[in-house]
Parts: sequence; structure tokens; C-alpha cells
Amino acid sequence: MTAGGNNTLTTIQTVSEADMPRGFSFASAHCGLKKKKLDLAIFVSESPATAAAVFTTNQVQAAPVLVSRGNLKKSPGKMRAVIVNSGNANCCTGAEGMSAARKTVFTTAKQLKCKPEQILVCSTGVIGARLKVEKILAALPSLATARSPGAEAFAEFSRAIMTTDTRPKTATAKYTVNGKTVRMVGCTKGAGMIEPNMATMLAFLATDARVSPAMLSRALRDVVSRTFNAITVDGDTSTNDTVTLLANGESGARKIQREDGDYKKFVRALETVSKALAIAIVADGEGAQRVVDVEVKGAPSNRAADRIARTIANSPLVKTAIAGADPNWGRVLAAAGRSGVAFGPERVDIHLAGVEVCKRGGETDFDEKATHEKMLAKYVPIIVNLHAGKGHAHVWTCDFTTEYVHINASYRT
Repeated sequence: MTAGGNNTLTTIQTVSEADMPRGFSFASAHCGLKKKKLDLAIFVSESPATAAAVFTTNQVQAAPVLVSRGNLKKSPGKMRAVIVNSGNANCCTGAEGMSAARKTVFTTAKQLKCKPEQILVCSTGVIGARLKVEKILAALPSLATARSPGAEAFAEFSRAIMTTDTRPKTATAKYTVNGKTVRMVGCTKGAGMIEPNMATMLAFLATDARVSPAMLSRALRDVVSRTFNAITVDGDTSTNDTVTLLANGESGARKIQREDGDYKKFVRALETVSKALAIAIVADGEGAQRVVDVEVKGAPSNRAADRIARTIANSPLVKTAIAGADPNWGRVLAAAGRSGVAFGPERVDIHLAGVEVCKRGGETDFDEKATHEKMLAKYVPIIVNLHAGKGHAHVWTCDFTTEYVHINASYRT
């Protein structure tokens, strides 16, 4: 998958063998948490890797998030693997849930002959249900043995982490440092309960770059703020959100230890992959027909622009108007007005799908039928210019359809 510019939508592409970073292997299985589909997967660095991760900010945090936080703190420079299950979030499961997460970590470490703190664990699915960890533990020996470095194994991994997703989401990037090719690959899952920070989202990134723990963490947090934390489907923050990044240095490129040219190349690659994955989540939002790029400029500050953009992006009235391709710009201006940011409504310009529909706070003489036709596209940009400063922000969302209600009304049944 590659990220498009402001007027394009991301497109899914097959990950090739040439895209795969060196020194990583993957495996997936059906262990019985779901009725038939893949529901357990492992992602392994064959040599100890530097690791960084960003987790949910929800006060209700799942057992695997708590265990992974602790392990990352103990072993940021020698991580070996991530084990993930779908079909059950292992959240709000008390001491039994914590025990299940720890048992999963311990058994995975035993199979890989490493320390438990060198393992990250993730879960996604229904909140509050007991995790049948015995099914995971029984499947782990054969899962660890079956791992492969190939693109197909990675593709299966991306399918195994899905819940209400309609399709897998993958992305790649590469760059060259002194004749050495550095590769990066990533996959994510998420379609609903999406609102930073972050979303009901798991994202796994692997690179054969060699990066110090401090610089890897800085790069990930910087990029996440502009990508995974700049999307929303429904305004709900999940309990299990995790983005992990492992860098094992197998490319042979020199180690990144400071903010130099090599670091900037690495960040560009990381942002390419992360942005593609983040927008793919929005494009696959539950019941979504189209991606909406909300851009706010001319705000008093970047923070103010972001606040307004999120308010517009989360407005049910704006999202339903987009679903109907209705150029109802008043809903956009009204949403901006309740954001809590002070601005002059009489100075605001609004463009919908490239058409100026509002000038200085009032309606323009635009062709409503033609604008409706433009808003039927898969990608609909909304640009709001406050003419009140230099602040700027992008937030990506999707439309809100009746299918979203149907999916979430019967999620457990």
C-alpha cells in the first residue's frame, strides 16, 4: 500500500518478497477463539531488536497493554517478538486476564528460547469476555515452528489480526544509506471504535534499520502524532490500542543515534508506511463509503486547528451529510463553532470536494447538483480557512452510514 497525496486515496498493493525487511519471520493459525478464521499470529525478529511502542490513553486498559508496557520498559533494546490474538480483547477480565497475558508471554518466550520481557503481547476483539488462553497456549508450539520470513507469511499475519475489518491493511517503504537498502513493512487492523489517542487499532511495524532505543521511540511518537493519531471513525477511544515498531539492524546500515540525515530518511519512510496504514483504517471504517480529509488552516495555532478539525470530523451531522453527498456547509461551520476555539465566523471560507461553498461566513453561488456529484467520490476533502492565524491541521475520517449501526448493534451476536 502506498500513501497518496491530498487528492488521492490509498490503494492496497501486494507486498513482495523484495519489500520484506531482513531478519523477521511471521506465522498465523486458527486456535479456536473465532469459529473458523485465523485468530492467532506471531511476528519474530530472529535477532534481538530495538523496540518502541505507543499505547492507548484510555483509562480502561486491557491486560496485554499493561503487560507489554512493563516488558518494553524492561527490554527496549532486546525485543524478540510480538504475539497477538484476535476475537477477544482480554480487557476488563481482572486477575485472570493478567494471568492469561503473562502465560502467553511466558510460553512464547519458552518457544523462542528468550526472556519473557523480550515479548510483547496484543489482543483485539470483544471487551469483557474471558480469554480462553488454553487454546492459545496449545497452539503456540506449532505456531512458533511454522514461522517464515516470506511475504505470504506476512500477508497471513495481516489477516489474522482482523476483527470487523473487511480487508487486510499493509504498507511498505525502503530507502538507501551508503549502498545499503533499508526496508520497512507494516500492517494494521481497525475499522470501528476509532478515535485517537489512538483507536481500536493494532499496528505492527518491522524494519531492518539499526536505531537506538531513544531515537526509535522519538521517531515513532513523532510520526504517530501525524498519522495514527490524526484519524477518527466514530470518536470512541479503545482499550487495546497498540502500535509497535521493531528495528533489528539486519540491513547493515550504520546505526542511527542522533537527528542527522539518516534519521530524517528513516522518519520519512516511517511516515509513508504509517500514513498509508492510518488512512486505510478510515477507508475501511465500519459501513464507510468514502474517506473525508478535514483540513483546517488559518487557525490561531496548530492545536486550535486540530481541535476544530476533530470536532468537524466527529460530527454525526457532518458525517451523515457526507454519506448523502449533501453539500450542507452550515453543518461544517456549526461544528467548528462548538469546538471551543474562538474565531470570527464572518471570516471563514469553506470548500467541499474542491468547491467553494462558503465565503466570509456566507453561502456562495455554487452549483449544488454539480457539487453533490463531486461529493459522491471515494475521497472528499473539506477545507476550512479561518483567516485567523497560521495554525494548520489534517484529520482523516469517513462518512457515517446505516451500516455502521447494523455492524455495532450486533457485534457480539
